[in-house]
Amino acid sequence: MILAYLLAKEGVEVTLLESHNDFAREFRGDTFHASSMELISALGLMDKLKPLIHSKLTQLGFITQSGRFLTMANFEKMNSRFPYVAVVPQSEFLTMLSEEAKAIPSFNLQMGANVQDLVENNGKIIGVRYKKDNCSHELLTDLVVAADGRASRMRKKASIELKTSAPPMDVMWFRLPRENSDTDHKDDIEIRIGQGSLMVLLGRQYYWQCGHVVLKGAYHEIRQAGLDKYREDLTSLLPDFLHNRIDNIDDWKKVAILAVQVGRVEKWHRPGLLLIGDAAHVMSPIGGVGINYAIQDAVAAYNCLCQPLKTGTLTEHDLDNVQNRREWPTKIMQGIQTMAQQRIVKAALQSNGEFSLPLPLRIISKIPLLNKLPARLLAYGIRHETLTEIKS
Repeated sequence: MILAYLLAKEGVEVTLLESHNDFAREFRGDTFHASSMELISALGLMDKLKPLIHSKLTQLGFITQSGRFLTMANFEKMNSRFPYVAVVPQSEFLTMLSEEAKAIPSFNLQMGANVQDLVENNGKIIGVRYKKDNCSHELLTDLVVAADGRASRMRKKASIELKTSAPPMDVMWFRLPRENSDTDHKDDIEIRIGQGSLMVLLGRQYYWQCGHVVLKGAYHEIRQAGLDKYREDLTSLLPDFLHNRIDNIDDWKKVAILAVQVGRVEKWHRPGLLLIGDAAHVMSPIGGVGINYAIQDAVAAYNCLCQPLKTGTLTEHDLDNVQNRREWPTKIMQGIQTMAQQRIVKAALQSNGEFSLPLPLRIISKIPLLNKLPARLLAYGIRHETLTEIKS
């Protein structure tokens, strides 16, 4: 959506195909970091985004079993116009941006358009075939951009392999109702770490989205033990004010399992085709940076491809420029995420007593000046992409 909007504002004819009829999804990333908000501000859309911000997170850390908060990242300490993480429902953001884009003559959004295959000619991708309203269509184009997620159909159709690693964790997601009395709990994101346990709480307008982090493969063992045992175990993981709502989990269908995956493709493109976002590199949920790295991919793609698309001179070298800008920042961040998964998540889930953070993180949590370093890393990534040119 970001890339389509940017290109359309420059007069490039863009057709965006969305397989669903709306943007509502379960468990979509909602954490907007400073880099993304600076882009929205540069586009003059911050006044449109502000009403969508449900909460602002100024610190990120862990709540221990004893109730102590350990600060890992203090966003207020960093030098930024946006010293916080904004919680913005992605569906509302996409709706807002699509409405803005619809006013641009060169932007065309097709909802309910399910792309089935790539159109290829002499080794070059020249378009796609898709279904809409039970009818088949073919769309020919100078460039196909696949941004269809970690299970990308376009990636598979292009025979591009995603090389993945299996992080030591999965996440069991479920909802618990939010009540009026919950206004006392202002933090909309909590990471609770305890004896052999890790729980993430995300506050939504009408419910709490709960992510129970478990060791890889543990879901089947938990399910075999039964729903009663699982509800009983949740009382030691969830804060007291949620205990009387655990009975809402009365069916395993209300618990979704996310198999955490990290991976990337060796080559992000083929002639006429470019992969960005999770289609090119699957990010771990650690740090909530996935949505922001996808947006940075879009900005880099716009900067590298806009002029060649306008002049009809696009080459594979231009596509390679996008990968060259974004590949190494992605590798470094994935390396950091992998280290956090091993040193923090796996260690916490395997601990028999109260978990103790590694020494470097304990030092960071106690020295406010150091808190801003992880904050800056999460807020802007390894390389901060900015627009080279955009019409007002």
